[in-house]
Amino acid sequence: MLKYIEVTGKTEDEAITRGLLQLGMDRDDVSVEVLHRGKAGFLGIGSVPARVKLTYEAPDEPEPVPQPESEAEKPAPAPAPKPETPAHEAPAPRPEKKDRRPREKKPQPAPQPQPRAEAPVPAAPAPVGEPVDDEVAAAIVRFQAGLFEQLGVKAVPTVTRTEDAYQVVLEGDDLGPLIGHRGETLDAIQQLTSYAVNRGRSRRVRIHVDAEGYRARREESLNRLARKTAAKVVKYRRNITLEPMNAYERHVIHTALQDFPGVSTHSVGTEPNRRTVVTYDPNA
Repeated sequence: MLKYIEVTGKTEDEAITRGLLQLGMDRDDVSVEVLHRGKAGFLGIGSVPARVKLTYEAPDEPEPVPQPESEAEKPAPAPAPKPETPAHEAPAPRPEKKDRRPREKKPQPAPQPQPRAEAPVPAAPAPVGEPVDDEVAAAIVRFQAGLFEQLGVKAVPTVTRTEDAYQVVLEGDDLGPLIGHRGETLDAIQQLTSYAVNRGRSRRVRIHVDAEGYRARREESLNRLARKTAAKVVKYRRNITLEPMNAYERHVIHTALQDFPGVSTHSVGTEPNRRTVVTYDPNA
């Protein structure tokens, strides 16, 4: 059965985090609906907290099984009293063992030291395609090097090429700030790079930017979310609207559910608050 709670916070993300902590669930286990968007106000004056609704699936509570009246009213049997030993009787002596000599232990072979297994070193995500050093790749590296220098971040782009796009993998230590919350900073870097490289070109090239394998992890998380949401839609026969996503993330949801029986998908709203709706469709 579906249940929900409503939670408030200074921002939408803070309200969602509070709700997940209260439920003890992960982000993929709930469906989020924003009821009121928070306002910061001016110097704290006129601020309005954000309110969200978290819908989750709770297990059905089993009905209590009534017990027969004769069994319920029957008193529990009293424990049988232990037989008392008379005080004047001494406990019977234990029979002596005939042979008290300790048994000779067979010598055990000394354990041989086992060689320590070396811990496997996690392999870095391999770039897709073959590395390239053409005009477009040089423009990508030149723009991002200047951008990262301004940001004070040490990151080196490695450019490879597939059939339809240039893949840029950022390498370095502690690239979390370049990824940002749910990949927002990474999306901004990708858009800026695409704009700078395609400016003045007659033919537009597609550019994808990734760091620490974030895109693959996010895509797998979205696929799990899509399948769980579709299963709920079919089970309860009601539509579910997902949280706002960018165009790439909405495309992942649509692709994951295009062959899922009993559901269809479409998007509503305007950017940046455009959402994907998973609709119950028995003819799909």
